[in-house]
Amino acid sequence: MRIDLNCDLGETVDGQPTADDAAMFAHISSANVACGFHAGDADSMRRSCELAVRHNVVVGAHVSYRDRENFGRVDSEIDRATLVSHVVEQIETLNTIADAAGTAVRYVKPHGALYNRIARDPERADAVAEAVARSCALPIMGLPDSRIADAASAHGLRFIREAFVDRGYRADGTLVPRNDPGALLAPDAVAERAVAIVAEHEVIAATGERVRLDVDSLCVHGDTPGAVQMAADVRAALERDGIAIEAVSL
Repeated sequence: MRIDLNCDLGETVDGQPTADDAAMFAHISSANVACGFHAGDADSMRRSCELAVRHNVVVGAHVSYRDRENFGRVDSEIDRATLVSHVVEQIETLNTIADAAGTAVRYVKPHGALYNRIARDPERADAVAEAVARSCALPIMGLPDSRIADAASAHGLRFIREAFVDRGYRADGTLVPRNDPGALLAPDAVAERAVAIVAEHEVIAATGERVRLDVDSLCVHGDTPGAVQMAADVRAALERDGIAIEAVSL
């Protein structure tokens, strides 16, 4: 068995990091690098790409609504053409910086409110898939059995199914909203959950139901308290069970 382990990184705000990026790169196989719309800037993108090269980590474009004020966590009703152009712009910006650092963008993962919207909204999902197909034709990472999975397939793109080891799930397989009870898992339960997702293909919902979950990648959020130790614990638990950590987008 093998699994990808990814993390949202390069998410600086006003030049200040929201995670211990340098420490986190040692534990992951894929880095979702903020492209400047919800967080990050040219310097943070460059540093992230250089760290990725140093640690043999794959780089993904973490694209978002243009919403630095809310960290990309508020939904937006921008028109389709604008959304397509914004996604293309973010991918191309990061890829230029990645190329200068000796690497390249290998996949695209939407962020925050956009990630949640395209999981359920087929029109918005199709716009994001169109943007990716137009700019780079790379794999898209998102929730399994979602509208963005369908849209990626329709545009001939590979889809990477993702699960969150530190977030609560509903019985329908969607995430518990961040402001609701059960949204974040207790740190000491995260490693056990990671192994269960990979080995048993299931997650226990916040309300107790067993939810089937077949995925290619696990995400540990870099801005979660204790995130570096959590990622180290997850990796150690997976490898202890004979599960290799390997980038899925290569």
